[in-house]
Amino acid sequence: MSGSPDMHGAWVDWLKQLGDAVRREIVSQRGGDLAGLSRPVAFEGGDTIYEIDRRVEPLIIAHAERWASEAGSVEIIAEGLGEDGVRRFGAGEPAWRVLIDPIDGTRNIMYDKRSAWFLAAVAPVVRTEGDAASMLADCVACVSMELPTSKSDRVDDFSATSDGPAVCERSRLDDDGSVVGQTPGAIGPSRAPDLRHGWAQVVNFFPGTKTLAADLMERIAGETLGVVRAGEALVFDDQYLTTGGQLVELMCGRDRFCCDLRPLMFEIVKKNGGEAAEGLCCHPYDMAGLLAARRAGVIVTDGFGGELDAPFSVGHAVHWCGYANGSLRAAIEPIIQRWLAEHGLEPSA
Repeated sequence: MSGSPDMHGAWVDWLKQLGDAVRREIVSQRGGDLAGLSRPVAFEGGDTIYEIDRRVEPLIIAHAERWASEAGSVEIIAEGLGEDGVRRFGAGEPAWRVLIDPIDGTRNIMYDKRSAWFLAAVAPVVRTEGDAASMLADCVACVSMELPTSKSDRVDDFSATSDGPAVCERSRLDDDGSVVGQTPGAIGPSRAPDLRHGWAQVVNFFPGTKTLAADLMERIAGETLGVVRAGEALVFDDQYLTTGGQLVELMCGRDRFCCDLRPLMFEIVKKNGGEAAEGLCCHPYDMAGLLAARRAGVIVTDGFGGELDAPFSVGHAVHWCGYANGSLRAAIEPIIQRWLAEHGLEPSA
């Protein structure tokens, strides 16, 4: 059953139902107690958990119980489900693992600043010796669903299965966050062969690696754009504080390149004797929308240019590069590789 396309489609529907429930909960909180929603309540799974995150966790539990009754035992891996982020629903060994980030971009939405994203991906449990952890490459279905700010009544939702194309649905929302109208949305990564007059960025969300990120971006711009006249802005930077949102920007052709090398930059800091050796970075649950991005045609690699994969885990650090097309990858990837080598970092054998 796990390999059935019908089952993959069923999982898309189930994940969407949870995403809809999370969105309605977020909409119900908008305009309320901002200070209360932004209150830190825990540090779990490599990130700060805020009050707004806590309010959607009961929804995950309720839906997971229903999935277990429909599809067999389910193991949920999600931010906020305790220190290891793992909880099992149903009897016996799990048949499925579901990786969830209920609010990717919490800091955006709790200040009503920019859309956050509900991300989820599912993989069948393949029984091998030692029951190895499910990997991002094992995903058979995923969704990336927009959690809008208070001034927006339109959202884009993306989904994909491993045996079908990426799909975008643009929906109009009622005042309570319910979908009241839906049309197909456009998907298509940029075909531009270079960064000229486009959006591209190296992630530098938080202090600790900003100098390194800026240096790498200057290198990429300098080597791909050549001499730039004074006052001429040829590449634009968008530090969108959500990995799911960054992948969506690449899928829809708005961004041409994005990379998040924070785990590697932490290594550089350590090599240089710095104290900011570790910090907040991308985790597998932030990449739960990866399948949709790839099915849409976005090229996503690890920081060294190798195949990106990671276990369903809340603690694993992920570094990645996203390119809208092969021409951009061919131009930018060697620059990143040389920059990393100059800082003493090489891919593992």
